[in-house]
Amino acid sequence: MDILLYILIFIMGTVFGSFFTLAVYRIPKGQDITHTHSYCPNCNHKLGFLDLIPVFSYIFLLGKCRYCKEKIRPRYLILEVLSGTVFVLVAYLMDISINNLKVTVLAEGAFMALYLCFIFIMAGIDAENRKIEKSVSMYGVLLSIAYIVYLCVVENNSIYRYIIYLIFYIFILILDTITLKKYAKNSYVNGIVLTVITMAIFTGEYVTINTIIMTAIAATINFIIHKIQNIKRKVRREEKDYGKDIHYGFYLGMSNILYLIFVLAWLKFFV
Repeated sequence: MDILLYILIFIMGTVFGSFFTLAVYRIPKGQDITHTHSYCPNCNHKLGFLDLIPVFSYIFLLGKCRYCKEKIRPRYLILEVLSGTVFVLVAYLMDISINNLKVTVLAEGAFMALYLCFIFIMAGIDAENRKIEKSVSMYGVLLSIAYIVYLCVVENNSIYRYIIYLIFYIFILILDTITLKKYAKNSYVNGIVLTVITMAIFTGEYVTINTIIMTAIAATINFIIHKIQNIKRKVRREEKDYGKDIHYGFYLGMSNILYLIFVLAWLKFFV
């Protein structure tokens, strides 16, 4: 029976993954992500039901639009499969099973699914545009507040630990508003800080600190690779400027998911 449950969770994860690709494409363009019907970005033809089945539609259509035959970027398939896989892994490691479908377990699973939505969309947009969207950050903030209320009211956790995070939220949001008014744009750094606070609330300080360390390592490796490539191409570039091209949000998101899975696996099998 658990296999059927995990198959269902995988399917749900691929559906979320399909939504992530839509959100990553539309949010930076200021387009609606809930009411506007899905369409091909090349020919603008509205997609039918058979065009929107996660994973299978891409395979059966051979990675091409049914209407204009334009190739569909493989990222759609990759994100759908990755999302489904992550959802199953996290559900399994959180001991979500047929015999353990308690209200608290389901609530924790639901919050974690919504948190993964935040991470995937934030990281996807940053990977494409090097930008932390304000609307996505606010989704993370509101979700965090709802999670804090749940933990304190239902699971009787102490509110004092989370007051610090809420104060940080308020401070960064005020700072971001000032930055927006002064420079007419959202601050990338403020978006990163809001993301880190959200990570700390959902995955804890230990996972978040190691997420930051993994991000720093990944960014350093990326920097070294590009530095070597520039030397081979005889391209002169200031290191201080190169840092502006690193997609820190993407690295943070992927590092957080990987380390979260590692910690959950460690707790499940070795503790």
